[in-house]
Amino acid sequence: MEILSILETLEDLVEKSVSVPFSGKCMIDKEEILEIIKEIRLKLPDDIKQAKWVKEERQRILLEAQKEANEIIKDAENKISSLVDEHEITKRAYEQSNEIVSNAQKNAKEIRLGTREYADSVLNKVEEILLETLQVIRSNREELK
Repeated sequence: MEILSILETLEDLVEKSVSVPFSGKCMIDKEEILEIIKEIRLKLPDDIKQAKWVKEERQRILLEAQKEANEIIKDAENKISSLVDEHEITKRAYEQSNEIVSNAQKNAKEIRLGTREYADSVLNKVEEILLETLQVIRSNREELK
């Protein structure tokens, strides 16, 4: 900022001024001091405007950063929520698949048992028919003798 350099000039002027003996005071060129004060007055509004702009810009940047941070947090929460939902969906799918496999195994066992019973029943019927046929054959043979 230019104001700071002008103030340094003013400070240098005071330090280099002639001091009044035994008083702690000094003699300064009135015109030179008034010129520096005038320059400060001219530069001060520009520097104040610039400082105000910097402050407003800082505030705007902070608000944007906060907004962006909130969006990132919201996106992260949504992602976490969707992952949890996906986990629940996956968990339910595994449960359903296990249930389907269990039911299929149960049905297969029932079918195997039913098939064995049916096969045994058919074979029993065939055996009965064969026994009857064998009886007929034996009786026919007896008649032939």
